[in-house]
Amino acid sequence: MNLHEYQAKALLAGFNVPVAPGLTITHPAQAADDQLPPTVGGKWVIKAQIHSGARGKAGGVLIAHSPDDVREKAAQLLGKTLVTHQTGPAGLPVHQLLIEPASAIARELYLALTLDRAAQRIVVIASQHGGMDIEQVSNDHPDAIFRLHINPTVGLMGYQARRLAFALNLTDTALKQFPALLRGAYDAFIRHDADLIEINPLAVTAGGDLLAVDAKITLDGNAGYRQKALFAARDVTQEDPTEVAAQASGLNYIALSGEIACMVNGAGLAMATMDLIQSAGGSPANFLDVGGGTSTEKVSAAFKLILANPRVTAILVNIFGGIVRCDLIANGIIAAAHEVGLTLPTVVRLEGTNAAEGRRLLAESGLNLIAENDLAAAAARVVQLSQTSKTPPSQTKGVGA
Repeated sequence: MNLHEYQAKALLAGFNVPVAPGLTITHPAQAADDQLPPTVGGKWVIKAQIHSGARGKAGGVLIAHSPDDVREKAAQLLGKTLVTHQTGPAGLPVHQLLIEPASAIARELYLALTLDRAAQRIVVIASQHGGMDIEQVSNDHPDAIFRLHINPTVGLMGYQARRLAFALNLTDTALKQFPALLRGAYDAFIRHDADLIEINPLAVTAGGDLLAVDAKITLDGNAGYRQKALFAARDVTQEDPTEVAAQASGLNYIALSGEIACMVNGAGLAMATMDLIQSAGGSPANFLDVGGGTSTEKVSAAFKLILANPRVTAILVNIFGGIVRCDLIANGIIAAAHEVGLTLPTVVRLEGTNAAEGRRLLAESGLNLIAENDLAAAAARVVQLSQTSKTPPSQTKGVGA
């Protein structure tokens, strides 16, 4: 789960990471003169709060030179759909703004903590070159990126923080502040089950102090039961509405760019199913795991999610009936197909308890449900059906003659 910048900064501030004072608003009138954070240089930064980077390049970060200017520019951003290279062409809606005093920045650094799954450790990633083009720095100058792995048994050590501070060429006050800042970010990462904490830029101000100018935090989606307060603040307007609906129905759904929809019980089986579709020449439209205890209600909800995608031309249902019998699954598929008015060609591969009976029920349903025994054959069949359904009628005449 992603946090907005203002949420991330509030969390980090609780671990003694220095951040600028800020005001979060949902309406321009909330930026009253007496509510704006104090500024020395007479300028404020207005930041659109969306779950995306590259906001500045997309016009989502503006500079205001007076309280009236703050309110005028806030009105320009609120309600706008911001399109960045990370959001895709649909963009994301701007419902909140973060207003902060403009900072006098002498240097921009990069600092992040994430999981290195291969090493099974938290890794700190840092660079002397922070700011908007950090991805380009990583590509063009990989030697400018420093990595520090943290032993999970002993945690972050003081000497590691000091070594990284020297690598970043910090001096004087910033050098002294860095170990405490890194310790705070590390403690926040552990305490709140984070997958990513990114501070970019981490600024050295004109006065020589460190300041987290921007912050991004992603939490482990499986940690909701431990991080109830943070997950209660989840902003679903920043997420794919289909994925939100799937979660409400107890389904694991991720939209993809292909045209063949998949409905599978089990994450590993779903990955194998998508691989076979790709191998057969097709492209998956989604990852969809309906879980082990498949029910008619779940199958119906899954079909509705699939049919909401206009790109889908065929469907592959791959169910292993271990916990639930295949004949019950088949009846659920048939009932759900009737409920949603399923007309797309649908290949169903059932395996497990009472699989033969399940396939018989599908064959006698009178619906456009094609039973297959073998998974590879099912993948090849659904790709063939998808390609046929994409072919204009004028080009299908005489096929098979």
